[in-house]
Amino acid sequence: MPIKGYLTFESEKCKGCGLCVAFCPVKILYLDKNTLNQQGYPIVKITDPDKCIGCASCALMCPDSIITVEVKN
Repeated sequence: MPIKGYLTFESEKCKGCGLCVAFCPVKILYLDKNTLNQQGYPIVKITDPDKCIGCASCALMCPDSIITVEVKN
């Protein structure tokens, strides 16, 4: 059974830089320009949570540490 990751975001702290999107190896993250946080930045969302491999590249690249990755076997 492949390892799965479960991502959570502190969206109100996100500044919409897009580094998490750029470094996701399975390309399942995107900035939703239709959903803004209270600061006016687009928030990151997941296209297909079941494809997350739990690598934590997104969390490591996030300069504001808004991403939490939990790994589930």
